[in-house]
Amino acid sequence: MTENILWRLFSHNNWSNLQLIEACSALSDEQLDAKPSSASTWNICITLIHLVECQQGYLSLLTLPPEAREKAELSFAELKESAKASGEGLLALARDAQGTWLDARLRTMDGYFVEPWVVMNQAVHHATEHRRQIGDMLRALGVTPPRLDGWSFGEASGALVPTATDPNGD
Repeated sequence: MTENILWRLFSHNNWSNLQLIEACSALSDEQLDAKPSSASTWNICITLIHLVECQQGYLSLLTLPPEAREKAELSFAELKESAKASGEGLLALARDAQGTWLDARLRTMDGYFVEPWVVMNQAVHHATEHRRQIGDMLRALGVTPPRLDGWSFGEASGALVPTATDPNGD
């Protein structure tokens, strides 16, 4: 089976972000703004906004020259659409994993040159870390966070099925 693994990883990342935004959309303002009981100083709302703003920033770094990059400032209401749009942009890059966009180092706004694969890696890692933090904050509030691991995505996408329902009949 020939498959673009990078595209699958970003599909999982986008699915996870959107699942978490959906779950957090059901919270009250008091829950979203609750001071965390952990070492984190950011609440759920701030952490989720940061996650999505950074995803937009990673996409901009990968696709725009420095002078065209703008820092996003989002409200909670804008998260789902923004996460979806920037997630689709990263998916498009992942789909073209052999493209010329991988050939050149990128210039950051803080004085570095970086290879595109580092930015792609950081986009997934950064989101995973903040999703875990938000999951911990949800648990502290007595709210069960959504299951966002690879197995859950496999089930949701039909790539992991019980043997009794195996479409290949094995």
